[in-house]
Amino acid sequence: MNWSVATYDSAFGYVSAHGAPLIDLLDPQPGERVIDLGCGAGLLTAELNARGADPLGIDGNPLLIAQATVNFPELSFALGDAHDFTVSDPYDAVISMSALHWMARDPDAVIAQVYSALRPGGRFVAEMGGAGNCAELIAAMQTAWREFGLTEPELPWYFPTPAGYAARLEEAGFTVRILEYFDRPTRMTEGPGGAADWVRVFAAEPLREVPAELAPALLARVNDLAAPALRRESGWVADYVRLRFAAVRKAGGAPPQGGPVPALGPL
Repeated sequence: MNWSVATYDSAFGYVSAHGAPLIDLLDPQPGERVIDLGCGAGLLTAELNARGADPLGIDGNPLLIAQATVNFPELSFALGDAHDFTVSDPYDAVISMSALHWMARDPDAVIAQVYSALRPGGRFVAEMGGAGNCAELIAAMQTAWREFGLTEPELPWYFPTPAGYAARLEEAGFTVRILEYFDRPTRMTEGPGGAADWVRVFAAEPLREVPAELAPALLARVNDLAAPALRRESGWVADYVRLRFAAVRKAGGAPPQGGPVPALGPL
């Protein structure tokens, strides 16, 4: 997913607005070494630092990592793919906010790399889209594509069930301590175009496959289809469903996919 730096943290204001409760769940202690996995432009990384942790932000998008280093030059950031990132020394915790559902190629590989990055007893705390996330938005999008005679869009997300993701964590060597699954309808305060704006930002790759001359009418139809469920007098609402968890790497044992190798270099 090639996020636009301009839209990543402003579109719908979601990541920044909802990161604080996740940090509260992590409860970082002074001096703890914490990886912010999928750090984007670095706002959550900076909050970790403000709470006394020693954070490293990792993201697969070079533009966002470059922006993070401009935003917070005193902090450490590294370019890395969550499916195969490595570190030379173990960390106390890994946190991830609204990023794991984009790491859809191989969720088990992501969990294994987190396991490898943690010391025994280290914590993995994250929030991601859960099963049913954006169901109305996705249904409107898929229906519009069909109505316009287009191939159904390939969706770039992975929205697991609570039981399914807990099983993945346990199989990888984690003990799940907390798992919450809840609706979070979210105002699209910075997406005045409603469902169409949501598609432009979060489904940009499928939209690029649409002939340019069809895109305006297609997006207008997405809005028509989504409006009955998601448009209110006060504005548009995204039908988010979140999966939030805290897990601990079990003491002892070897990482499921081998040990750590040389670290990513900070940018």
